Amino acid sequence: MSAAYLAGSAPEGTARRDYPPYRSSLLRHPTKRLQPADPEGVEMLSPVFGQQDVHPLESDLTVQHGGEPLGERITVSGRVLDGAGRPVAGQLVEIWQANASGRYVHKRDQHPAPIDPNFTGVGRCLTGPDGSYRFTTIKPGAYPWRNHRNAWRPAHIHFSLFGTDFTQRLITQMYFPGDPLIAYDPICQSIVDPAARDRLVADYHHESSAPEWSLGYRWDIVLAGSARTWTENEAFGGADR
Repeated sequence: MSAAYLAGSAPEGTARRDYPPYRSSLLRHPTKRLQPADPEGVEMLSPVFGQQDVHPLESDLTVQHGGEPLGERITVSGRVLDGAGRPVAGQLVEIWQANASGRYVHKRDQHPAPIDPNFTGVGRCLTGPDGSYRFTTIKPGAYPWRNHRNAWRPAHIHFSLFGTDFTQRLITQMYFPGDPLIAYDPICQSIVDPAARDRLVADYHHESSAPEWSLGYRWDIVLAGSARTWTENEAFGGADR
């Protein structure tokens, strides 16, 4: 089963923070030491969340508008675990993604692909007592990103996870099995450990596929441990989009 190993800092040699093929990393990677933040002060200015604030339907990205979104319907599920393999319950998991044509609903995205009026591409949920999460969505399309000549991002879903406060946010990306663009993507290839890179790729999971409804993918997220891997915020301070 695929899993992403996340932590507060990337282990030595896991990812190149200033990776020339990923051009924006040269401008966005950290160049100074981290500064301590007062968690209580941050939380006074931050949003709050809880069981009563996250509706179950927010995890289904296909029912948020008046009609059916276009594209291949999929279910993405897995568990959030700590470094010892124990489930992490009550974790806020957020996702955002492009639509089936590879277009984000964002004014900076001027990719000449259609915007789907029935798909916004954002969702969230809380993990269950066993650390489980589940999203119903549309498989995103690849899109050009102008990093280099003929540059295309593989299909992916962005994941955001919050810990016990808003200073404990981790962001990563989940990819799909068999995608030939992964080998050409500088963001993926900036992860120097092939095994760590492979853990960002979900497994097709036939048991979670629904007959005549959706294909299933499984992807566990591990928050700590010796096999930690890259996260966007720690490596480059953000993502492409």
